[in-house]
Amino acid sequence: MTLKRLKPGPRMSEAVCIGDIAFLAGQVPDDLGADITEQTKQVLANMDAVVKELGASKADIASIQVWLADMSDFQGMNAVWDEWVDRVSPPARATGGVALARAGMRVEMIAVVAMPKSV
Repeated sequence: MTLKRLKPGPRMSEAVCIGDIAFLAGQVPDDLGADITEQTKQVLANMDAVVKELGASKADIASIQVWLADMSDFQGMNAVWDEWVDRVSPPARATGGVALARAGMRVEMIAVVAMPKSV
């Protein structure tokens, strides 16, 4: 089976497709000085852009892992999530507290997406 890579770089690809499954790289916020609600909006917007570039939609997202630098941000992240999530086709989700890669980063998300057959 051939792997297809979206925007491969020297360290990672934005996504890697194996057959009809795409594995997204961790989506991170653009503004590391923003609060959890703004960072969550940025992460979800970045995820939407990658999913769209893959030719898929929010309803095609099978699973999302949410990583929070501070679990006290759980409610703030969920408030944004609840506005964003496809209520008819919500993905499976897990949330955990971790030390994230850069100072100021409050949230990172990774996703697995079912690809449309035409891609």
